[in-house]
Amino acid sequence: MTVVTRFAPSPTGFLHIGGARTALYNWLYARHTGGTFLLRIEDTDRKRSTDAAIEAIFDSLRWLGLDWDGEPLFQFARAERHAEVAQALIAAGKAYPCYCTPDELTAMREKARAEGRPVRYDGTWRDRDPADAPAGASPAIRLKSPQEGETVIRDLVQGDVTIANAQLDDMILLRSDGTPTYMLAVVVDDHDMGVSHVIRGDDHLTNAARQIQLFEAMDWPSPTFAHIPLIHGPDGAKMSKRQGAVGAEAYRDMGFLPEAMQNYLLRLGWGHGDDEIIPLEQAVAWFDLSGVGKSPARFDMDKLTALNLHYMKQADDQRLARLTAVHLEEVIGRPLGDDDIAVLARAMPSMKERAKTLVELAQNATFLFRPRPLEFDAKASKILNPDTSALLLDLQPHLAALDGWSADVLEAAVRAFAEERELGLGKVAQPLRAALTGGTVSPPIFDVLDVFGRDESLARLDDAVARFS
Repeated sequence: MTVVTRFAPSPTGFLHIGGARTALYNWLYARHTGGTFLLRIEDTDRKRSTDAAIEAIFDSLRWLGLDWDGEPLFQFARAERHAEVAQALIAAGKAYPCYCTPDELTAMREKARAEGRPVRYDGTWRDRDPADAPAGASPAIRLKSPQEGETVIRDLVQGDVTIANAQLDDMILLRSDGTPTYMLAVVVDDHDMGVSHVIRGDDHLTNAARQIQLFEAMDWPSPTFAHIPLIHGPDGAKMSKRQGAVGAEAYRDMGFLPEAMQNYLLRLGWGHGDDEIIPLEQAVAWFDLSGVGKSPARFDMDKLTALNLHYMKQADDQRLARLTAVHLEEVIGRPLGDDDIAVLARAMPSMKERAKTLVELAQNATFLFRPRPLEFDAKASKILNPDTSALLLDLQPHLAALDGWSADVLEAAVRAFAEERELGLGKVAQPLRAALTGGTVSPPIFDVLDVFGRDESLARLDDAVARFS
């Protein structure tokens, strides 16, 4: 059997973390089995579905590296097909028109509550002659659900889940205005798309029983279900925005790398022994639904940040520079050209060891692009004075005369200069850092000199000496 999975978000907002993990698991299972991963946009809620949300979903999936096969399917465009199936069920005697008015349905619910019974449709029109319908009334179409026996959901994560059919009423397939319900649309689309495995959150577990009844009514094979426990906040309660319940694109904007988010979402409910660092290629090789746990996962921002730190250290410097440039442009208020990004890339080996996110990396890199003459912060201004300026003035010709210009050569020269004057290295390095960066925090100062190059470094020293001597 060829595996076909699908991710089916509703475009009524951002792609939240739970949805992103569901998409990842569907993608991984399809890729692991050599199957197909499809994307379906469930846009039947016309009032809340927006083009902006659809684009945000596409953008987030692309950022996460989750490519889908073929073109996305839009559910709303298939309304005629959904209605066609409902009419086929009526013709087969497996569905019927229901003429209950909203007031009658409300009274039905209130009576059930008053009598302590479950609030369900009571089957008023199940076996009633449609000729009894009020003139001009538009009916809803309901499924004739089995009233006896049980429906068993054979779930790859939850195990066998049995629901008594008496607990399920005759669900609506088409509303009185002719629009299909979620239940009908999902079943028809999953069948027509050839979906073999439905992998989704366990908040859909009760829906599965109803959907299985509809598959059986149409004599269609049911897909295999796998219902994944939801993601909770660190305290075990439903996630709040403060705890991480924001869109996947928000994590990109916070400076997380997609590979860190992939790895984190993978481990947020799935495991492979004690392995924690699992690149996407390895995840494809290992992923199986048997590794999904039954308990809710807990979102932990510290673990995500630690993973991001790991992947930043491993990242290619050129790629990291390009990604950092997006955030850096917002900080410095101007676009970065190719030469600027080249400077940023040269600084990456030392800078990426000291930042947890791309945003932090961008903030730490601002000194590279401050216009001359620099503005010096309070701490740098305190370090730079006539005495240290004189020291830097003496150092300049030693640096200018160097044959090479690398971190090792520069460190040896500055150490020799400090020893010659019987000074600790810090007594020279501190004013050197302040003069070059305008502050007192930076990557190793010899790396900074190397990144700036000979001409820019000496020019910045000239500026500082002229100002503070």
